[in-house]
Amino acid sequence: MDVGVLLSGGVDSSMLVGLLREVGVEDLSTFSIGFQDAGGERGDEFQYSDLIAKHYGTRHHQLRIQEREIIEQLPAAFRAMSEPMVSHDCIAFYLLSREVSKHCKVVQSGQGADELFAGYHWYPQVDGASDPVAAYRDAFVDRSYAEYAETVQPKWRTANDAAGDFVRDHFAQPGASAAVDKALRLDSTVMLVDDPVKRVDNMTMAWGLEARTPFLDYRLVELSARIPGKFKLPDGGKQVLKEAARMVIPSEVIDRKKGYFPVPGLKHLQGDTLNWVRELLTDSSQDRGLFNPAMVDKLLTNPEGQLTPLRGSKLWQLAALNLWLSEQGL
Repeated sequence: MDVGVLLSGGVDSSMLVGLLREVGVEDLSTFSIGFQDAGGERGDEFQYSDLIAKHYGTRHHQLRIQEREIIEQLPAAFRAMSEPMVSHDCIAFYLLSREVSKHCKVVQSGQGADELFAGYHWYPQVDGASDPVAAYRDAFVDRSYAEYAETVQPKWRTANDAAGDFVRDHFAQPGASAAVDKALRLDSTVMLVDDPVKRVDNMTMAWGLEARTPFLDYRLVELSARIPGKFKLPDGGKQVLKEAARMVIPSEVIDRKKGYFPVPGLKHLQGDTLNWVRELLTDSSQDRGLFNPAMVDKLLTNPEGQLTPLRGSKLWQLAALNLWLSEQGL
């Protein structure tokens, strides 16, 4: 059976390719996806995925997706979701999985490495903060409780800041003393399972494709948990993993600025995509009484000026929830 890898061009997926070659896998297919640039942001990282594919001589498949195809395929992608998912890269995984399923039945993905080895930007912020809980919330939580209350209709407002309370309670649990280790524990035991892994699983299974996540092998997870966070933070994060990677993959991929699966058209809403989102949020037939109309109008007035701490579009997040409810018949 062909072995496939979702190759973003980052350290994690590149390391999977290198290790597969090391253990003698010869029939190796790699798959990368890119989108149109938007808002001054590049829509692909082909520079790095191409480098790895060429370095290891993989059977490489490169997909370039246009704006119209995103709009056409988003409803089907949201029908495949087990719950609302607002991350821009859901459509990337969905379209990439469609292509992979033509060639492979099983594909490997790099999910888990950032949560286990401190690859995200908020870990250094938490580590050096006088109030680690506040630092984590400011860097990771999409909206403050006050903004959440302003966004939804009164009947959907909670009596307290449930997200903030959850983070505070988790940080207070015993078993981790350093703030960065508390954040890593939260991300690896809660966020990882309920967000990145679920996204990939939903989008791949929509095409009958099984995703495997080698970084989540229980032996590696247990090993990472025994490594203090202070040894993971240097070198822009993931230091221990990067040092291991230097024995496997080219340094150009390791020393680059951290990237993500970029889908800038869903972050910087413009043109046909903005018109489509506007229709999702203003069509009376789609009005479920969820959102405060004044907040929707505010976001539509300045669609590119309303980004979350993780650089996601607040406007897209509202549209995504409405779209998921529509596609689920709710």
